[in-house]
Amino acid sequence: MSGFLGEFFGTFVLILFGVGIGASVTLKKTHASGSNWHYVTFAWGLAFAFAIYVAGHLGSEAHLNPVVTLSFAAFGKFPWSQVAPYILAQFLGAFAGAAIVIVHYYPQFKETKTAEEGNNVGIFATGGQIRSNFFNFCSEAIATFALVFVLLNLGDFSEGLKPFIIGLLVMVIGQALGGATGFAMNPARDWAPRFAYTILPVPNKTTADWAYAWVPFVGPLVGSLAATGLQALIM
Repeated sequence: MSGFLGEFFGTFVLILFGVGIGASVTLKKTHASGSNWHYVTFAWGLAFAFAIYVAGHLGSEAHLNPVVTLSFAAFGKFPWSQVAPYILAQFLGAFAGAAIVIVHYYPQFKETKTAEEGNNVGIFATGGQIRSNFFNFCSEAIATFALVFVLLNLGDFSEGLKPFIIGLLVMVIGQALGGATGFAMNPARDWAPRFAYTILPVPNKTTADWAYAWVPFVGPLVGSLAATGLQALIM
């Protein structure tokens, strides 16, 4: 149960801050409206750091990401018996975080009338700046490979200052590799907020673009499996 609670609340914190950043810089009439990509990547990095602290303190291994959980289990680094509870907690926590952001920024969603003004699924989920599913898939796989390969070489990444190191890692991935797709690297980070945007009463909302959603699921899974497999091969 501690693993479930850690993953739930850790992912909740991650998405509360991460999707909150998206709303803050995108919607009209916020103090951060129009902030740049460096601001976004720095804030996402801190969101990861604090989420890992929460998850680790509550007793989970701080995966916060279904593809990390699955790839670690596939290569014997995590028990299969815990995979379903971890993944369920990650998706539920991400959904709850996105729902709170909708409540928090409800007046700004009402003020931002169209997708062109900033009221779109990009607040909640990722998409290719140039729509090419193959290259977008490759971008997500490469970014996730980088994330997981470094995680594997940090040991217990919920200890000490390691969450802040991971925050810096996420920031540099975002700045170096995230410009193409928004660096989802995590199906729970993408699918659960996208689902929240789909079913909850967001004012003036437009399409949730589920036709693209396989990319931030399959790409990160392939990248994570490749990183974990390479680590198993060389260690």
